[in-house]
Amino acid sequence: MTVTQLRANMDHWQERVDMAAAFRWTERLNMHEAVANHFSLAVNENGTQFLMNPNQMHFARIKASDLLLLDANDPNVMDQPGAPDPTAWGLHGSLHRRVPHARCAMHVHSIHATVLACLADSSLPPIDQNTATFFDRYVVDDGFSGLAFEEEGERCAAQFQDPKKKVMIMGNHGVMIIGDSVADTFNRMYYFERAAETYIRALQTGQKLRVLSDAIAEKTASELDDYPGQADRHLAELKAILDEEGSTYAG
Repeated sequence: MTVTQLRANMDHWQERVDMAAAFRWTERLNMHEAVANHFSLAVNENGTQFLMNPNQMHFARIKASDLLLLDANDPNVMDQPGAPDPTAWGLHGSLHRRVPHARCAMHVHSIHATVLACLADSSLPPIDQNTATFFDRYVVDDGFSGLAFEEEGERCAAQFQDPKKKVMIMGNHGVMIIGDSVADTFNRMYYFERAAETYIRALQTGQKLRVLSDAIAEKTASELDDYPGQADRHLAELKAILDEEGSTYAG
């Protein structure tokens, strides 16, 4: 089946709508980068078939019906009409081929997460509730070697083997967030950017940071891991706002 035929397949409609809403809201938060960056969502049991944004389409225009349906095990994807962005395929194809628990993946170059990724020490200390959310739940990639074509994508995917680690701070690059659903992943991406902003702004004061103990940081992170329904409600509210505005995202 060609990419064009897969794109014409409008199965997984609710998943498409959720993805389109996430694209629209990411642009509204200015967490996108021109017509780069990409999100994907697995739609079959083993995670190898996935929805992804079309090649270089602005997040502010993406609709549910625009999303590509791709097969991570198809060696001919990039040779077909309507092929995805090659770096998107390199990163997301590798993830969905190698990391079945990465049901959804969102890659952005959002400002504060990218600033964090540019520091010699890209770790995120737990200095407030948002930063504590990610205590022992991220990996830092120190191996940036250029654009994320398939070889780079395979290397990045290998760093997501621990299911507890759902954020990759991509040194000299940006951030990759994975999760169980669009809502779960978008919520995590949103809060990681907020956490990175808090940390960067705290560093700018030049004053000593008030860092939480490991025990309190882990307790906070665990409590937030189990907090009921927040991610789903977050996305539902964003879709409600888009609907009230007459947005075309669900088209």
